[in-house]
Amino acid sequence: MSEFADDTFVTDRLEPYTWSNEETAAYEAAVEAVNGAVGAYSAVIAAEERRPDPDRAVVEEARAARARLARERRALRPTDHRQIAAARAHYARLARDVTAGGA
Repeated sequence: MSEFADDTFVTDRLEPYTWSNEETAAYEAAVEAVNGAVGAYSAVIAAEERRPDPDRAVVEEARAARARLARERRALRPTDHRQIAAARAHYARLARDVTAGGA
């Protein structure tokens, strides 16, 4: 599946870069943290849609949050160690908050 209108993949646009094992693991953990938050919002949507009278505002807000997270995930840069560390903490916390009903 292409992510760009011109049918190129995001990997086609990456500059050459040699990653260390630590950078690879940290980047993958940051991506997984974002994915966890996406999954938490997906659970909110599913739960709301199962209700007899779903609140469309809740569903739309959760969908908007997932779209925002997809953009933020694409903006992660494995060479930006501070961004990656902050993302890991932020998105893991966000997933917990959403799951607990606090976000």
